[in-house]
Amino acid sequence: MRREKLTRPQPDFSVKRDKKRAKRRNRVHTVKIAIATLVAAAFAILFLLPIVLTITNSFMSSSEISANYGSVFATSESGGKVYISEKVNLKFIPDMVSFSQYITVLLKSPEYLLKFWNSVVLVVPIVVFQLLVATLAAYGFTRYRGRLREIIFFSYIILMLMPYQVTLVPNYLVAGWFNTLDTNWAIWLPGIFSPFAVYLLTKFMRRIPTSVIEAAQIDGAGEWQIFRRVCFPLCKGAICSAAILVFIDYWNMVEQPLILLSDAEKHPLSVFLSKINQGEIGLAFAVATIYMIPSIFVFLYGEEYLVDGITYQGGIKG
Repeated sequence: MRREKLTRPQPDFSVKRDKKRAKRRNRVHTVKIAIATLVAAAFAILFLLPIVLTITNSFMSSSEISANYGSVFATSESGGKVYISEKVNLKFIPDMVSFSQYITVLLKSPEYLLKFWNSVVLVVPIVVFQLLVATLAAYGFTRYRGRLREIIFFSYIILMLMPYQVTLVPNYLVAGWFNTLDTNWAIWLPGIFSPFAVYLLTKFMRRIPTSVIEAAQIDGAGEWQIFRRVCFPLCKGAICSAAILVFIDYWNMVEQPLILLSDAEKHPLSVFLSKINQGEIGLAFAVATIYMIPSIFVFLYGEEYLVDGITYQGGIKG
């Protein structure tokens, strides 16, 4: 009998080549992620530096702040700014921690807390009632289609694209006609009926599948039940997102109170911060730190809702 020759299996070079390519792609992908992370971290640190600088400098004494930043706030004999010939010393760690600025703001000078309370009184009703109006209007724009609806919604978009500086004069004239100048209503009414939240919630409600609403109608649900039990629960993320954005927007408003409120006692703390004179630089740091606390807490508490409201595409989540 003739023996058959045993042949060794030839190695599959294509498999090895594919493995090398996969490793190379993974290595390149890892390097790209690392570079993107470093760039994002650098920008995050850059954006956080003013906040960190404000918080740490609020614990400095007045003499230390004047020694570090006195040349920035110095004025000439004619009242104008002077040329800074020396370098400004940016310090993130105080030589000695001092709570004198906070004692002055919280205990010795109630004017700052009064301005803080003015900010709360002006902003909270705007956030609450703007969301109430926006949810109802967004449901109407979503459920009822027609030429008139499209014209009104397009008008909302045009108004939303206009900055506050453009609409301040019409708001001032309307407030004069309604005799609401120098009252909180001059700030509340334009804020409550602002088109931003209406546009945001309308675009979100349109993502809700029509089959969900039709199923509710088959079960005998009316319009109010559909809004309360179907649309509103599905839009909680978008509502929280709108609440955060509206709160931060109006918490930092400056132009509206300056134009519509002539009484300085009714101005919010955001306006008062810009009026702190050069002899109260340390107080400015302390007041700015206190003023940032609500915005930071609102953002940290609602960060998950903010991301969910922006990325959620509608429908029922399991």
